[in-house]
Amino acid sequence: MSKRQGRKARGAQETQRKVDYRNLRNPFPPLNAFTEDRIDAIHAASLDVLGRLGIKVLLPEARSLFETAGARVDGEMVYLPAALVEDSIAMAPKSILLKGGVPERDITLTLGSLIFQPGAGCPHATDLERGRRAGTLNDYLELTKLTHHFDALHMLPPLVEPQDVPMNVRHYAMMRGQLTLSDKVPFVFSRGTPQVQESFEMLKAFRGVTDTEFSQNAYCYTIINTNSPRQLDVPMAQGIIDFARAGQVSIITPFTLMGAMAPVTVAGALTLSHAEAMAAITLGQITNPGAPMTYGTFTSNVDMKSGAPAFGTPEQVKASLGAGQLARKLGLPWRCAAGSAANINDAQAAHETEISGWGAFLAGATVIIHSAGWLEGGLTISYEKLITDMDMVQTFAELCTATDADDDAIALTALAEVEPSGHFFGATHTMERYQTAFYDPVGMDWSNIGTWKERGSEDANTRATAIWKDILRDFVPPKHAPGKIADLDAYIAEKTALGGAPPES
Repeated sequence: MSKRQGRKARGAQETQRKVDYRNLRNPFPPLNAFTEDRIDAIHAASLDVLGRLGIKVLLPEARSLFETAGARVDGEMVYLPAALVEDSIAMAPKSILLKGGVPERDITLTLGSLIFQPGAGCPHATDLERGRRAGTLNDYLELTKLTHHFDALHMLPPLVEPQDVPMNVRHYAMMRGQLTLSDKVPFVFSRGTPQVQESFEMLKAFRGVTDTEFSQNAYCYTIINTNSPRQLDVPMAQGIIDFARAGQVSIITPFTLMGAMAPVTVAGALTLSHAEAMAAITLGQITNPGAPMTYGTFTSNVDMKSGAPAFGTPEQVKASLGAGQLARKLGLPWRCAAGSAANINDAQAAHETEISGWGAFLAGATVIIHSAGWLEGGLTISYEKLITDMDMVQTFAELCTATDADDDAIALTALAEVEPSGHFFGATHTMERYQTAFYDPVGMDWSNIGTWKERGSEDANTRATAIWKDILRDFVPPKHAPGKIADLDAYIAEKTALGGAPPES
């Protein structure tokens, strides 16, 4: 029996602490990086960028939609009037219900709600036993299981690219993994209309959603990255249109690194990011007024000596705080991010992820992505780091739970029971509560008091390896209606025999 199993077995005989991390509300007022007049100035400058400098749009259909709505189009450049942008932003919903496979997995995207995702979009995976490697389907499925295991991770992201699966059929494998291994909200890549539509069809059929229900509610999401500075490419513009028409969620995320794809100042980078986000939201709203879309940012800086991305920096935190102010000015739910540029799961990795995570948390972000497992600026996702980062994520989640401060919690009886210079270990108040007073959410068991000889030189990474292996070994997927998996497999086999759906670019 592992130490983790032993803790679980002992806990089964005790009063268990009940926690609910599935629907979090951030109880703290968001912090500001700028005065309100400076936020107004950044917003005005962003509108000036869109109206005077314009944005390059590579998809002809998108340019046509913009022109019909009143924008000026000159070749591939689109110039957006401020009134068009502001009217479009006003149409975007301020609260979005995203429906999971069961009602308990539904989440609401709105200002004040708090939703976590692990690291995403990585070409590589790594763990202590198998080393760093190009991402495989097995890695993707294992990481999906780990994501499903933790209630404080609310949405399934594209954790790692399964590069052993050809692109024309990769969406089948990824959607099958999400649907069969989890009942959380799934992700769909915007890699061309055929792949998007087939992913929608698989989702609807597996979860028993009618076409009408699908058009009236959001069941999945995509992430739209602009090509900073000031460009919307073909698949991203097409993704906005496809998801808007289907009534599914687009999380708009300019990736603006100060000094590289954006001005070197925080305010300058936010001006660009804000302009690009508003342009993308405008495209979605003129496609389908009221389409569910969120504001977003991923603004940090680069190491100006090497050009490499940097995370967990003061500049990233300031940018997150400023982005929160801009999102609140628009009234939209918004996405922010943690992250790390460290090469391995070490002290640097923990520091960068926690500092950037605190920045997003204190900024009032609705969705915090890359909150667990991300290394090398997104090149790699680490199994061990996902586990150790969950201590941070679930600390944030615990901060969102109510703090017990009734008369009994104030503990006058305990203070009266314990004599001066005594201790509270055996006090009645303590004994009634010690099983539920403190919570080790991941099972890392950080305390070293009296256990060094037992553990030897076992470090956090070694303990994390044992934990993720335990989770995968004991994993039980959600129950599905009879025949659903067989029907899904038959659909995939049929489409694969026809050649799949090559991504459009």
